[in-house]
Amino acid sequence: MRTHYPRTRHLPWSPGATADDLRVTDLSGLRGREVVVTEKLDGENTTLYADGLHARSLDSAHHPSRTWVKALQARVGPYIPEGWRVCGENMFARHSLPYEDLESWFYGFSVWDAEGRCLDWDRTVRFLRGLGIPVPRVLWRGEFDERALRALRLDLGRQEGYVVRVADGFGAAEFGARVAKWVRAGHVRTDTHWMHAAVVENGLGARAALWDVRSGVAVDAAALAKAVGLSGAGEVGDAGALARFDAAGFTGDDRLVGALAALLHTRHGQRGWLAARLAGVVGLPVARRVADLVGLHPALHRPYPDEDRRTGLVRMAYAADLGLLHAVARATADTDEAREQVEWSALHAEEVGRPEWDALRAAFADLPADAAARCRAEAREAYARGRISAMAEAVAATWRWRAGDFPKLIQLVGPAGSGKSTFGRELPGVDAYVSLDELRAGRGARADQRANAEVLRAGLDRLDVALAAGGTVVWDATSLTRQQRSLVHAVAHRRDALLTHAVVLVDEDELVRRNARREHPVPAEVLTAQVRRFGPPYPGDAHRTWYIGASGTVEEEV
Repeated sequence: MRTHYPRTRHLPWSPGATADDLRVTDLSGLRGREVVVTEKLDGENTTLYADGLHARSLDSAHHPSRTWVKALQARVGPYIPEGWRVCGENMFARHSLPYEDLESWFYGFSVWDAEGRCLDWDRTVRFLRGLGIPVPRVLWRGEFDERALRALRLDLGRQEGYVVRVADGFGAAEFGARVAKWVRAGHVRTDTHWMHAAVVENGLGARAALWDVRSGVAVDAAALAKAVGLSGAGEVGDAGALARFDAAGFTGDDRLVGALAALLHTRHGQRGWLAARLAGVVGLPVARRVADLVGLHPALHRPYPDEDRRTGLVRMAYAADLGLLHAVARATADTDEAREQVEWSALHAEEVGRPEWDALRAAFADLPADAAARCRAEAREAYARGRISAMAEAVAATWRWRAGDFPKLIQLVGPAGSGKSTFGRELPGVDAYVSLDELRAGRGARADQRANAEVLRAGLDRLDVALAAGGTVVWDATSLTRQQRSLVHAVAHRRDALLTHAVVLVDEDELVRRNARREHPVPAEVLTAQVRRFGPPYPGDAHRTWYIGASGTVEEEV
């Protein structure tokens, strides 16, 4: 059933309301609630369904500006549930405001289910991202505060206004009380209505290629490489592997992750560099997934003992969707033997299925965070080894860790200057802090690497004593490689500690800038060598993994 999008009322202080517009006279539907404020885009209100679309008018006729969004609907329609609708702004044609750097010609701002309810904002963003549709820029979020909203400053030459909506979901009958807008004065500044003038396209930015991939457009290798800032000589990647990548069945971030991994698959020895380089463009969670696919897929090209294959595939599933991993491995296999190994692995992956990670999370949701993380990790390992097969068994198999009575170790991972120590020093509730740099300084020379073996032994001894005493311990060293991390892991395992990897991913250019400002900078050639040697741990290498970006905050927990 087609549904007309409701008229959005103006906030009392909106200067753009005309005599024909409706104003909000009672703000009680917003007060005391968390709200999300997004930029109001100057486009055409458009609703997408599984089987079609319409502009604001249900019987809207064809217009040249609607050709592109019709093609979008044809791509994403099969993934919109029956009876649902996606509402947004068709930005193809220029109206009153020109746009030169759009991420897409369609932005979604609400999703309505078959019961006529608007999804909450976070679920809306996830659903739209899965279709390959961006949302307008968020300008502010928090409990409704009229003063904060009145204080928002827009570039009125480039922005039409903003929309306020409650973060929670709501029914259609509540729309007038839960959504409102602020529009600039004299918004329409042209004499001729845009529909009666020649269509002038709004401009797309380089990152529009990323949303094209997410929404199902055929992938262009050069455009994709340029979108992620890898368009220099020797950086474009493997266009042939990308062309062979079968994206069928993948949408949203899954499709983008797989395409980027196929394009950049030859960088499997530079996972740390790759994740940090991509994070500033696609976000750290997507960048981390790309890097993990790049690192893992070569294993599927090689023979593997069948008796161990299920366990290996389950552990790979901690870091990557197995279907996506095999699609990338197929695209990058360059010999008949490699292709045969991938297909044999794919058969085993069908038996593994998709582990029920969401159900596993829910099974321990009532526990404190550390105990829940430990129980989930131990249950995952038991599942990988074939010791359990159901959630009820997972709960029973983890009884000894449910009380949280075990020491905790946080192992910092990342090159010099990435911000590891700053992050570690600011962690609350730390009982002991073991820093290899401080141990070197205690011997008289912080930068002296000649006594590394002795410093490491002293550090491991301190770690062992601290974990034996219980509490939370931080290990502060670069820990760039699996071998370096394994020595610390052995101590943690001996003391039955919860092991958390805190992996800091910062682009090399930013590392160089930070290193230059450090009180104790490392030589440039040393930093370069660290970046090249850095192999971040995979999810599952520890009980829990925190991924920390250039902001110094945890941007993803796996």
